[in-house]
Amino acid sequence: MFFAPLLLAAALMPTAPTPPPALTTPFERDPQHNTTATYTECLAFYKDLAAAYPTTMQLRAAGLTDSGQPLHEVVLSADGTFEPAASRAKGRPILFIQNGIHPGEPEGIDASMALARDLLRDKQLLPLLRQVTVVVIPAYNIGGMLNRNSTTRVNQNGPREYGFRGNARNFDLNRDFVKQDSRNARSFAALFQKWRPEVFVDTHTSNGADYQYTITLIPTQPDKLGPVLGKYLQTQLLPALYAGMAKKSWPLTPYVDFAGETPESGLRAFLESTRYSTGYAALFNSLGFMPETHMLKAFGPRVRATYDLLLTYVQTIANQAPTLLAARAAADRALATQTQFPLAWALNEQPSGTVEFRGYEAGHKASGVSGQPRLYYDRSRPYVRPVPFYNAAHAVASAAAPVAYAIPAAWGEVLDNLRRNGVVLRKLPQPLTGPAEAYTIEDYKTSPKPYEGHYLHSQIKLATRTQKSETLPPGTYLAVLAEQGAAARYLIEALEPQATDSFFAWGFFDSILQQKEHYSDYVFEDLAAAYLTQNPDVRQQLDAAKKTDPALAASGPAQLEWVYQHSPYAEPGYRRYPVLRWMSAVPR
Repeated sequence: MFFAPLLLAAALMPTAPTPPPALTTPFERDPQHNTTATYTECLAFYKDLAAAYPTTMQLRAAGLTDSGQPLHEVVLSADGTFEPAASRAKGRPILFIQNGIHPGEPEGIDASMALARDLLRDKQLLPLLRQVTVVVIPAYNIGGMLNRNSTTRVNQNGPREYGFRGNARNFDLNRDFVKQDSRNARSFAALFQKWRPEVFVDTHTSNGADYQYTITLIPTQPDKLGPVLGKYLQTQLLPALYAGMAKKSWPLTPYVDFAGETPESGLRAFLESTRYSTGYAALFNSLGFMPETHMLKAFGPRVRATYDLLLTYVQTIANQAPTLLAARAAADRALATQTQFPLAWALNEQPSGTVEFRGYEAGHKASGVSGQPRLYYDRSRPYVRPVPFYNAAHAVASAAAPVAYAIPAAWGEVLDNLRRNGVVLRKLPQPLTGPAEAYTIEDYKTSPKPYEGHYLHSQIKLATRTQKSETLPPGTYLAVLAEQGAAARYLIEALEPQATDSFFAWGFFDSILQQKEHYSDYVFEDLAAAYLTQNPDVRQQLDAAKKTDPALAASGPAQLEWVYQHSPYAEPGYRRYPVLRWMSAVPR
């Protein structure tokens, strides 16, 4: 059994013969347990495993990555049930494990290799694969995994060599799940939509404070999941995971993120937006988890803790399968009738409870670099004490669902992303007339520096214009909400501009933010004066605006621009969001 000589917790697991050398991992073969598999070693291991267990495992290519290498999926099933429909027909939840999104955080890569082997080989573990179908991405960021070094994770205690955070195009793939700039993300989306797992686990290593725990856990924020699925997560799945890890001698705690200088200020739940893997999974009512091992612990214990957590997931899901499936089905039914959708979130100001936290006392001493006071943690002074836990969130922006979204055919990249994520699109064969709502982008802020290949927009302010009779031309695509099923939340959070990770926020519609026509002021002066004379109500609006805006009142050019923007001469498409909210029934 994996790590049996090394870990007391392993005594709780079934024993099995030592595997042949071809089915041991580089981590296991290293006496110091400070080695992580290379990409070549990892793929070769799974190929050997698939050859050894052809009736219970399949290894399949699943689309390209930016490295030029294919993404792979590993499917484990005790009776050869290797497709999602067959698995669901047998009442089996699907556990989807993703590794190596940040290849400098490789514990999941090595742990999953050993776990896959043990689930297939051990007669006491194999029955679990009759109750749960396990899908594994052995290495997601292949380009980063191929870019090995020993220095970029400067805070981390091993392994000797590891991969790099950025992928082959230097994207952080854990910021790419909605915008899907990378081929990695596009292949992942197709794979995720194929399986639509009940539980999704994305393995990581943390930075930050020092504390006693080897592993911490970020679950999907429960308020984002709706009442039934959120309650199941809080009252059944998480307690079982915590109890299962405690039995294996790995106490768990929520991810250590805090607002003050040290954890005693209170742990804060990570509000993962949809750019992150677990935020993306939540859009489809998948329970997402991001285990984070602690960077300062040795690599050996970090891999062992990850192995035990992944095994605990399999065991817990097997035990709770009917309840999990029922909660997921209830969430899907609720989504089908949902009319109001949250678009942005904030943590509540008051804590929702406390956590018995195992930390180290902190203090300050003179820096050896600057001589100024610096923070340090004293491992000779451990403590266990309650700290506040901020784990409740509320929506700070929301939108009512329209009947449909109307997307012009010109926006091909947007349409491709929607299709890839399960959105059903209808192409109009003839004109369609009816009421609609149109947005104008009144204001927004843009990051002064690029972020993941984009200049991200935020603080978006919209003006909504109701149009009683809008005609859509043939070739327009309609995404009818009633036809979307599980993709409804993705559709809304992608196309509502004020959503945290909307396509507008990521710059997909930036061309509407630039005027293409304007005026010569000496020519337009006469036209503007005549327009104000002919339209006294506009003159009154200008006078009122000058009274409330001293800068406008003091500037002739600004007043001329104001008149232009309030006249028929203004460019009609400028800042007009091209996606319409269609408000009437759509004929078949």
